[in-house]
Amino acid sequence: MQLHDVWFVLIAVLWIGYFFLEGFDFGIGVLTKPLARNTAERRVLINTIGPVWDGNEVWLLTAGGATFAAFPDWYATLFSGFYIPLLVILVCLIIRGVAFEYRHKRDGARWQRNWEEALFWTSLLPAFLWGVAFANIVRGVDIDAQKNYAGTLWDLLNPYALLGGLVTLALFTFHGAVFAALKTVGEIRERARKAALLSGLATAVLALVFLIWTQAAHGNGRSLAALIVAVLALVGALAANQLRREGWAFSLSGATIVAAVAMLFLALFPDVMPSTLNPEWSLTVSNAASSPYTLKVMTIVAAIFTPLVLLYQGWTYWVFRKRIGVQHIPGHDPAAQLDQA
Repeated sequence: MQLHDVWFVLIAVLWIGYFFLEGFDFGIGVLTKPLARNTAERRVLINTIGPVWDGNEVWLLTAGGATFAAFPDWYATLFSGFYIPLLVILVCLIIRGVAFEYRHKRDGARWQRNWEEALFWTSLLPAFLWGVAFANIVRGVDIDAQKNYAGTLWDLLNPYALLGGLVTLALFTFHGAVFAALKTVGEIRERARKAALLSGLATAVLALVFLIWTQAAHGNGRSLAALIVAVLALVGALAANQLRREGWAFSLSGATIVAAVAMLFLALFPDVMPSTLNPEWSLTVSNAASSPYTLKVMTIVAAIFTPLVLLYQGWTYWVFRKRIGVQHIPGHDPAAQLDQA
């Protein structure tokens, strides 16, 4: 295996890690509106990801930086061709980060409600748009002989890509519901388990259609194996949720994301962005890669610092591993009537 193949695998791992972690992060944001019935419960949901959401986004920064350094032509074509959807995602992530920090800076109900509304929409939109983007990468886009994107924004909104967006939105919502059941106590935990069942069934229908479509159009033996793992993991997650085994349910919903995203990369390899205009104009791991010396230096740096980052992030999750409920919210009076905000 050559270094450009190694870095394709490493970038795939970074994106898988990002979607695994940010998946339940986005899911919690989406669930703040349908799952929480009052301000205290919304705070509980937000607090489940409060200590870790910013660490989860490090995986995105690393994936983007690694793509820029290891495959500059892939980075240039991707970020120029997908400029508008990626810009929308970036703006959402900025507003989302501000919402986490600003919502508790004032006590006014309207102030907090507006930031919580922003948190909902800036979780829902990226969850959908990431699926649209990756579905288009696998499907292929209009790339000309100069490695430039020659299509339009509307070309990205094709049925396959839109289905991919619905799949990631449903899957992340399911992942978030399972995480909420794992991290909370009381009534909100029970509602989270019911939400996981409903979103899980929706995910199963959408994902099965999308993954079979992907396998039929772009797949190979390796991607078929990943498809089978994804389906089995999703069925296992639904079963574990019904058996009230939240730890297993979360592990298996995470395994579903890992296998599904791995399937996309396995179906894509050795291309990194196929051209629908001419297969010879496709970007591949070889013609889009940096020099061997650059890849060698990057490999040494990654081997040193990646374990340190993983250890630190694992320690963070261990420290904040306990369940929380409305009784842990400062100033919450259990005897008071719940506000139906």
